[in-house]
Amino acid sequence: MTETSADEKPGESAADAGPRRILGLALPALGVLAAEPLYLLLDIAVVGHLGALALAGLAVGGLILAQVSTQLTFLSYGTTARASRMFGAGRERDAVGEGVQATWLALGIGAVLVVLVQILAGPITSLIAGSGDIAAEAERWLRIAVFGAPLILVAMAGNGWMRGVQNTLRPLRFVLVGQVLSAALCVLLVHGVAGAPRWELAGSAVANVAGQGTSAVLFIVALLRTGVSLRPRPAVMRAQLVLGRDLILRSLAFQACFLSAAAVASRFGAAAVAAHQVVLQLWNFVALTLDSLAIAAQTLVGAALGRGQIRGANRLAWRLTRWSAVFATVLALAFAAGHALVPTLFTDDSEVLDQATIAWWFFVGIMPVAGVVFALDGVLLGAGDAAFLRTATLGCALVGFLPLIWSSLVWDWGLAGIWAGLTVFMVLRMLAVLWRTASGRWAVAGSDLQARETKG
Repeated sequence: MTETSADEKPGESAADAGPRRILGLALPALGVLAAEPLYLLLDIAVVGHLGALALAGLAVGGLILAQVSTQLTFLSYGTTARASRMFGAGRERDAVGEGVQATWLALGIGAVLVVLVQILAGPITSLIAGSGDIAAEAERWLRIAVFGAPLILVAMAGNGWMRGVQNTLRPLRFVLVGQVLSAALCVLLVHGVAGAPRWELAGSAVANVAGQGTSAVLFIVALLRTGVSLRPRPAVMRAQLVLGRDLILRSLAFQACFLSAAAVASRFGAAAVAAHQVVLQLWNFVALTLDSLAIAAQTLVGAALGRGQIRGANRLAWRLTRWSAVFATVLALAFAAGHALVPTLFTDDSEVLDQATIAWWFFVGIMPVAGVVFALDGVLLGAGDAAFLRTATLGCALVGFLPLIWSSLVWDWGLAGIWAGLTVFMVLRMLAVLWRTASGRWAVAGSDLQARETKG
């Protein structure tokens, strides 16, 4: 009915997955995670040749659209958690059925978002950019680009159920087809190349929607070809929304932390905020890389628990955590060796480089910690332990990150205080997920997450 991993043998247990199978899941997942940021760099480069005003409009409009979609990642991660258990239990049609219901949710929520943004686009862009030309450009871009919101969410749902059935290669193909189309149209429509109409900033928005639509259609066609019933099932959608509630609250905690960090960094001057942005983007790159292993952990652990293999799930959890920690340590050593070179790839401003040095060693130091945190986040997400992750993330943010961020402003600690806050946040999260994993309370067997809710 659906493709499975090329490295998976019939009857092979997810709990016994070896390096080849894990990398077979992780590497395509990394490609999917990296595709959007890479396209955004191209979009920025193409629009940047229109001038500062268009680029500022894209930055504000893109920020708003990104915030909308970022809060709804439960459509991918939550769907994977539910689908992987069913797949592990041999209920592949039910696993794909989770994708059907997540796709209905994506279309419904996306339609609501389109209406809301059309109504509020003016006030929202003015709030962020202030009144004037930048807000007008951002509003123009956003009113077109928001039609891609339901399409982005459909792709999230598609990634979710396909990861659940241990197929990360097809989503990569679907996403790449859409991104390549977007990239080509962006060049053509923004500048009117090869006889195409010159739509300038609006061309960027149209290119985004066209690519997102192509990927969404490919995911929907994949669902149709499975032969699974497409009938909406409100009970399943309600269960997905319950899991989504916890993941949304967790995501909001992250957003509050990083927006606060950016706000405080801006109070220390242009050099500080520029250096913070450089190191933060490198941190996002590291997080993206480690998240691909977390996705492999999520789908394999979910399948093992769905199959009733609690001991196997535990072994797999610790094995993946060791690998992730070692990989993160190698990354840390590489960035430590490149401390004098890497920041100069982004700027030659001596003040910015001096400020970047302050944050750099915090950045390097937390990588091995992040290796543990991301792997065990994936394990607990695969087990459907979203309520614990929600509570732990909120608690660590309130106790660790936010107090140090705002203390940095009060006592003028600069970037050292901000990145010390991130370090404390990550260490507290590591302690929380280590304790939870060691307790074994997350490892609840069963082919659906109702077992998790009643026993966990």
